[in-house]
Amino acid sequence: MDNKKHVALLKRGTACWNAWRNKNPDVRPDLTEADLHDANLDGADLGGADLSDGDLSGANLGWANLSEANLRGTVLKEANLSHALLAKANLSQANFCDANLGRANVVGANLSGAELQRVSLWEADLSRADLSGANLSGANLSGATLKEAHLGQANLRGTNLTKADLSGADLREADLQRALLVETDLSDTDLTASRIYGTSAWSLRLERAKQQNLLITPENEPSVTVDNIEVAQFVYLLLHNEKVRDVIDTIGKKGVLLLGRFTEGRMDILERLREKLRSLGFVPMVFNFNKPATKDFTETVRLLCNLSHFVIVDITNPRSAPLELQATVPDYMVPFVPILERGQEPFAMFVDLHIKYDWVLEPAIAYSSSDRLIDVFEEKIVQPAEAKFNQLLTRRTQKLRIVEV
Repeated sequence: MDNKKHVALLKRGTACWNAWRNKNPDVRPDLTEADLHDANLDGADLGGADLSDGDLSGANLGWANLSEANLRGTVLKEANLSHALLAKANLSQANFCDANLGRANVVGANLSGAELQRVSLWEADLSRADLSGANLSGANLSGATLKEAHLGQANLRGTNLTKADLSGADLREADLQRALLVETDLSDTDLTASRIYGTSAWSLRLERAKQQNLLITPENEPSVTVDNIEVAQFVYLLLHNEKVRDVIDTIGKKGVLLLGRFTEGRMDILERLREKLRSLGFVPMVFNFNKPATKDFTETVRLLCNLSHFVIVDITNPRSAPLELQATVPDYMVPFVPILERGQEPFAMFVDLHIKYDWVLEPAIAYSSSDRLIDVFEEKIVQPAEAKFNQLLTRRTQKLRIVEV
């Protein structure tokens, strides 16, 4: 039986189709490139069928069996797949825009690169599904199960993940901007380098979650990263709410600001510094000058500086660093530890800052390699910075001396 006969048989209705499937269990239906838009396939047995590159837009596939079916490149816009069985189906590059997959079983399905904008997947089971690179912007995944799902580089902008179970999921470099994360289970999840600007995160489960290098700024601003999604909301609030900033001095500081121009060839230095700070119990905050300046560029650095226990500034081949140090060093009594690659010379303005303000530490640490810098990190950077911090703290709390004349 060729493709046309399979399509004609399916169009005769679900009852006729399912009866034929029961009599021919070993036949894999060939429905490639079939035009089935608006078809009523409620409860149809399409398990293992080849529906690739077809048109199922507007079709009713409620309660249908699509397990292990090939739907690669299929158009499913506004289709109804509520309660459908899609376990281990190949849905890569499929277009599900505005489709209804509420309570669908999509366990282990391949949805990599699929178009799922505004799709309804409420209470659906997507455990172990491959959604890497998929576009789920504006989708409703409330109450959905995404245990151990692959969502690396997925677009989850504005997605509703309220009460969703993402335990063990891979969300590396995912775009979670403006996503709704309320009572969401993110335990054992990898969120490394995901973008979370505007994300609403409340009452999350984050046990053993990996939360490094979370981006809290939009693409058109210099990147600011933190290591905790809940701290991210707080830091972003501080960047935009002047009243909240006034309480910062009463908070024990664990943040360390890393300033510098970390281009691709120098990313190893940045990553090694981050890891070392984390191992010592600090919270690294990175401001990378390898971004275009904006009107809030200097203000952002000033605020992050004020949040910091101390600042490590890499003055190797500086561009923006002189301007930002001039805007921060005079106003903030925070230890500044200068580092630079061996063979480089500090820029003139930095020497002037050191002369005027004793919280700019000397000597500058000239490192020959990232390994050597980490070897001396505690002795040459942390201990002097801590000593200076305590000295400055004592100075700030000293009473004004009064001399009677």
